[in-house]
Amino acid sequence: MRIRIRQRLFTLASMAAMVISLMIQWPAMAMASHAPSLTPVALATMSDKMSAKAKEAEGKMESAYGEITGDTGHQVKGKAKQVQASAMNAAEAVKDGTRDVARKASDATDKLANKIK
Repeated sequence: MRIRIRQRLFTLASMAAMVISLMIQWPAMAMASHAPSLTPVALATMSDKMSAKAKEAEGKMESAYGEITGDTGHQVKGKAKQVQASAMNAAEAVKDGTRDVARKASDATDKLANKIK
């Protein structure tokens, strides 16, 4: 039993370290002046995706805490945060798909305009 609790605490600590490392690395990456390919839209999308990942990790940590302590309230809250993260990821996937379609339509319009010239 103690080994199981230690394993879960280690997992919880690992997830916390991952979330912290994501949050520490993000500002440095966003402010890099030598990255001309990062447009404001790309930065916003990356920010939204990172928010979803952070929410997912937060949910996993809270759920694990609830399992370790036997608190069903934390377990349910953690699972709810994971579902919220899934919804955030789905919204980002829709945005990405919409951007791809718009980009393809723009390219097709440009090709047609060049043929007309």
